[in-house]
Amino acid sequence: MSGLFNRSNMQSIKSIVLVGLVCFATWAQAAADLDVATPAVIALKNSLQARHAQLAGHYASGAVGLTKDGLIALRDATAVPLKDRQGINALVAAENNDRVALYKEIAAGNGHPEWRGEIQNTFAGRWIDKAQAGWYYESGSAWVKK
Repeated sequence: MSGLFNRSNMQSIKSIVLVGLVCFATWAQAAADLDVATPAVIALKNSLQARHAQLAGHYASGAVGLTKDGLIALRDATAVPLKDRQGINALVAAENNDRVALYKEIAAGNGHPEWRGEIQNTFAGRWIDKAQAGWYYESGSAWVKK
């Protein structure tokens, strides 16, 4: 029996478990309905859409960028006049609150609140893919202009 748990076998077992976890995460993400339309999801999407008009100019100027975790951040405060910085900080906070709530509600709408992290990661990639040319997004530890 002790031969079963030697160093070589333990490495193989760890590899099999890791592959299984990756496959499960991929399956969970693929199985999630990202377009679930609960009243809460619809309200959050409407709120995000309404706020987008206020944020679009800040994305274009480079003041605000898309983070790798599906949120947004004030990337360059100097691109915003001093008198407007409090307002942009409030916009960024409101946007991030709605995004976090959206990921949570989509996971709940799928009956799997534990999928929130995977759903957030999926949206992070989608936000960046849909970003317009000239917008900034976080890649690793750096900001990249699309």
